[in-house]
Amino acid sequence: MNKGVLMADYQTTVRRGVDARAAAQIDEGLRAYMNKVYALMGVAMIVTGLVSYIVGADFANLVDQKPTMIVPESVLVALFSSPLRWVVIFAPLGVVFFLSARIHKMSASSAQTTFWIFAGLIGLSISWIFAVYTGISIAQTFFATAIAFMGLSLYGYTTKKNLSGMGSFLMMGLIGLIVASVLNIFIASSALGFAISVIGVLIFAGLTAYDTQRLKHEYIHFSQMGPEGAAYLEKGAIMGALGLYLNFINMFMFLLQFMGAARE
Repeated sequence: MNKGVLMADYQTTVRRGVDARAAAQIDEGLRAYMNKVYALMGVAMIVTGLVSYIVGADFANLVDQKPTMIVPESVLVALFSSPLRWVVIFAPLGVVFFLSARIHKMSASSAQTTFWIFAGLIGLSISWIFAVYTGISIAQTFFATAIAFMGLSLYGYTTKKNLSGMGSFLMMGLIGLIVASVLNIFIASSALGFAISVIGVLIFAGLTAYDTQRLKHEYIHFSQMGPEGAAYLEKGAIMGALGLYLNFINMFMFLLQFMGAARE
């Protein structure tokens, strides 16, 4: 769906001055839709947090040569020290591609379950942070990210400025960021790594505002299309939650490069 068309639809709806009752219904429906998006994202964050902490805490114990509490030592060794670690790293990406390609053929419940599985895989893939950074610095970074995310999302929801142009620019920046990140795997430049972290925070901060506005305009557009639009929005809320979730996780991981204190 063209972002400019969505913005035009939204502005046209406002200019036409639909009657107060219809406007109130749109506003009420929009709030309910966005609450659903944030609720889906919130559950995904809980799933990620639980998996990450359970596995990460035991991985930290393994690194410190202490007994693990829940995850067997052999499983941790396989996950982080064998070729299986590449599956852990790339499995979330595979699930995203699968969900994006199959979302229109899946039921809403199946799509939601796939989203939860994805959130768990992300938790597994980032659990190593508990063996590298202190728990306090991880918590501080999480809350800093949460505050920034809420502010940026609120801006995207309330601003009257069309952010669609910024979205195109940010997507190009994201492609460049991915290329630079892959390149830095081989050259291991600390200067490039620092630049990637700074740019990454800025890109995902901007995408948070942009995606929030996009979801708002999509609801305005599809809510007026009857049953067909309602069917789209049911799955659209899941994909919207996925997008915002990815923005949060990436912003958190990049901020952790600056705010994270190394374990002794």
